[in-house]
Parts: sequence; structure tokens; C-alpha cells
Amino acid sequence: LSPPGDSYGVLPRPCHALVLLNPQSGSGRALDDFQAVVQPMLAEADIATTVFVTERAHHAHEKVRDEDLSQWDTLVVMSGDGLLFEVVNGLMERPDWREAMKKPLCILPGGSGNALAASINYYAGYDHVAKKKLLTNCTFILCKGLYTQMDLVSLSTASGKRFFSFLGFGWGFISDVDIDSEKYRWLGSARFTLGTLQCLAKLRVYQGRLSYLPVAAEQSSSPAPRDAPAPVTNGHIPQPAGTGAPGSLPPDSLLAPLGQPVPAHWTVVPEEEFVLVYAIYQSHLGTNLLMAPAARLHDGCIHLFYMKAGISRVTLLKLFLAMSRGTHLDLNCPHLSYVPVRAFRLEPRVAAGVMTVDGEALACEPVQG
Repeated sequence: LSPPGDSYGVLPRPCHALVLLNPQSGSGRALDDFQAVVQPMLAEADIATTVFVTERAHHAHEKVRDEDLSQWDTLVVMSGDGLLFEVVNGLMERPDWREAMKKPLCILPGGSGNALAASINYYAGYDHVAKKKLLTNCTFILCKGLYTQMDLVSLSTASGKRFFSFLGFGWGFISDVDIDSEKYRWLGSARFTLGTLQCLAKLRVYQGRLSYLPVAAEQSSSPAPRDAPAPVTNGHIPQPAGTGAPGSLPPDSLLAPLGQPVPAHWTVVPEEEFVLVYAIYQSHLGTNLLMAPAARLHDGCIHLFYMKAGISRVTLLKLFLAMSRGTHLDLNCPHLSYVPVRAFRLEPRVAAGVMTVDGEALACEPVQG
């Protein structure tokens, strides 16, 4: 099932895992599920665990940023996608991030939004499942101990923040659903269905400029060798020549600074009124949303979707229902565009709505990745 050229590492046996677990995530069952489902399987696979239960926001971020990680063979995140976002960014803040990022990461679904877990289940060729079955499948993958590379996307904002994202960046309808439905966390993944219906009722339009570097354009116009703008990849971050101090972060070699125009070989979308913009790098946006069926863990590609204003509520609902099977692009909706890109920039005309990165809220401002 793996694309040619994908190489796999194998966890040692016996293996020692640090499990970062958020007991509040999803409907609040993560700790119970870990003890009932996960621990017996890991014990049988000779994987010993140290469980770190988070007590507040950024707790896991600080733990992996400051801790000596050498005693563990793998870091396991049992939560929703938000906790993995904390862990990835905590690792990238370490002076030895280049070494730290080689530590295999494992996601076990324990939240309401388990997009990466659902994506990995899909890449592994398993049937579409949710809840306990998805948790069992992901634990089984950990027990087998195979790991491979994963792309990360470097995001920069106009206010000078930089994030490393493994799932997606959004603005508009999908981000509104994500954040507005937070108050229904106790419903588990049903919170997104309820949030979708509520956001459909008050459908908003967002004004801004969207630009991107299509995958094909980069190959034809870039005089640089293929390996110069290599994507930041989990476990292997190629060092282009002359990139400063040993601890410095990888350069955003495809991007012009945010205050300057995008490079000439980029595409600027002619429309400036959107219902949503979503840049996703995994197949799934949620357990039941197969947004980018073509995506793979390590394809060096950002799958960019945008929906222009003027779409009816009925059509939008039809698209979301089709997305549960990954057939939304077959509807050939003229308002929905999909393009595989290497980089993108989004410049909102006014600070309206929230932006999200890996499901976490950001202030609305110009951003590029």
C-alpha cells in the first residue's frame, strides 16, 4: 500500500512510550478508553508506557519542549488533533528540534475531531470505522511498530507568529463550524453535524485574496534543483545550503515576505468573496469527512480547497453529505475548486471570522504556508 520510495522504521522491542493524554478531550472518555482498550494491547506487544495526563492548555507543549526525551522510543498522543498540534510545536521550539523531530509520533483517537487518526486508518487500507474500532486499529498500528515520514506545513502570520501544522489551515465555513461547535464537545463527533446545521442557517461570506503556487508551476519555472525547497518532513528535515545556525528553523524557501507581492509564477484567484478556504494535507478533515482522497502522509503537497460566494445552502449541504464518502468532487459543483499546491497565501480584506490551524483558533490576519 505504500507509495514507492517510502521507507519504514521499526520501534525497538521492548519499547518505552511516553503517552500524553488529555482527559477532557472529546466526550471525556480518553483515560477510561486508554486503560480498557489500549493498555492491554500494548502490554502484549511489549510496549511499556509512562502516562502523562495534561492538566491545562499548553501542558503537553511545555513537557515535550523542556523534557529530556531520550528515555522514550516513541511519543504517543491520546486525544484529539489539538494535543498533537501542541506536541509538534513544542518539539519545534527545542534547540535540538532536528533530532527531536526524528522521534516517532503516534496518534490514538481520544477527541471529537480525530482527523489524523482517521487519515492513518485510511492510508493503512483499513475499512472506514469510528470510535472504539478506530482506536483499536490505531493501537494495532502502534503495536506493529512501523513508522514512516509525515509532511509538516510551515505557516507564518502577518503578526510574526510561525506554526508547524500537520493537518490543515482553514478560514470561513469549516473553521466557523469547528469553533462554534466547541460548546457541544460532550456530543463527540456529532458536535460537527450540529455545528454545520447552525452555520448553514447563517451562511457568511468572507472577502480576501487567495494566491497559490500550483504543484505543476513550481516544476516548470523553478530553476533550483528539485531538492532545494524540500518540504519540512517529520523525521527528516533536509538542510538547504547556508541556512544559518544549527538550531535555526528551516527557511520558507518558496515564500516571499508577507508584505511583498507573491512571486510572478504564482496563481492569484480572480474572485475575492469566499464561503470557505481550506488547505488540508491529510485525507480526512474529521472521522466522517474524507476531504482529500488523493492525499498521503508524505506527498509534499498541500490540497487546497476554496468555495466561492453564491453557493446555495442546499448545494453546500449536499457537498458535505458527499464528503462523508469522499465523492464531493464528483458533483462538479462550479463554486468549489480544488488544486494541489506547494504553497499558498491568504489575505483577508478585513479581520472577519476566525482562522484555524489543526482545529485550533487563530486571529484573522494575512497568513501563508
